[in-house]
Amino acid sequence: MNIRSLTRGDGVVIGAAVLLFIASFLDFYSYDCPQSSIGCPKEPNGWKAGLFPVLPSIFLAGIIAAVLIVVSRFQPEGRKVTGLGLDQWGTALAVFAAWSSVWTILGGTDGVSPGVGQILGLIAALALAAVALLTPRTPALKAPLMGAPGPQAPSPYGAGPNPGYGYPGPGGMQQGAPGPYGAQQPFGAQPQQPQQGQPQPADPSLGGAAAQAPAPQQQGSAAQPAAPAGDFAPFWFAVPVARPLYGEDGSPTPVAELAPGTWYLAVDQRGQALVAQTQDGRRGVLQDTTGIQRG
Repeated sequence: MNIRSLTRGDGVVIGAAVLLFIASFLDFYSYDCPQSSIGCPKEPNGWKAGLFPVLPSIFLAGIIAAVLIVVSRFQPEGRKVTGLGLDQWGTALAVFAAWSSVWTILGGTDGVSPGVGQILGLIAALALAAVALLTPRTPALKAPLMGAPGPQAPSPYGAGPNPGYGYPGPGGMQQGAPGPYGAQQPFGAQPQQPQQGQPQPADPSLGGAAAQAPAPQQQGSAAQPAAPAGDFAPFWFAVPVARPLYGEDGSPTPVAELAPGTWYLAVDQRGQALVAQTQDGRRGVLQDTTGIQRG
């Protein structure tokens, strides 16, 4: 579970749920009793049995809606319950809680006024429903609640801020040292080879034109495979929010989930999508590459 998967809208949803929980313990009704009256009833809160179904239809429904919306951020995309995603169930419950709260505060009898708990519950339920509906459609609410960590200053001993797998700086892979894939150079680097048609450096042991003439047999043996179309070079990247990684065979089922704050290696490109590799060696296709941070 990574809290960097939460959005700004999720932060408002969590705040509304906390406000609903607090409002459930405050006075739901306020009785207008004369000061000389002795038999004025005690002002109840949302947990009193006499106010049923206020508790399940307003307070519990709103809190459960917030939990479903937040939990859906940590689940793989495409997971559904009876045909609907957890966020969709949460949105429906949030709208139901707001609807119940509006009709509860509009109704009433003489001598009974809305209490503090009922007013705060209405505000929290309306805010919860509005944010749940607007978050998928509003870029400001879809933005990450916590941004991806930026690059840190190197330590005085020359090591990178996050040594080990997944960091593109000097701490993750030293030049000339074996990398995680067994190569002596960073992933994707090609050895320096003389290009065809250019003279090789002269050998002092040879003289004249023989030292400058290229050797056809040596050039043929040292020839490298042609670079792929597009000349793609692997690079490190991080995602702003949690995103699924689908199989390279086109399967709709995610094989992994990329989490914010972790560096991943892009090993190939397919149109707008990237073929990425996780820390445990699994490879898949990242279809949504918007907003990624290159290392």
